[in-house]
Amino acid sequence: MSTKVIHPYITSDKEIGGGRPIISGTRTRVSNIVAYYKLGLSSDELVREFPHLTLSQIHDALSYYYEHQEEIDREINEESEDNIKKLLSK
Repeated sequence: MSTKVIHPYITSDKEIGGGRPIISGTRTRVSNIVAYYKLGLSSDELVREFPHLTLSQIHDALSYYYEHQEEIDREINEESEDNIKKLLSK
């Protein structure tokens, strides 16, 4: 028996971020939070980096990530590749 976890601060909207998971009421994508987290920022540091977010929103984004790790990692990798291509084309 598995329990479905509810993420009250995470939503998706095709009009915002192409339908990728975002923090509800913002344009901040879960992948942005996770990318900074992977660089070594703590939850408290993430709140300072994203002052419009609460610690609860940050923790929910990280919880969402661990349940959808493959999807979010793929999004981060695709975005990184796109950024590298943009830099090389200049």
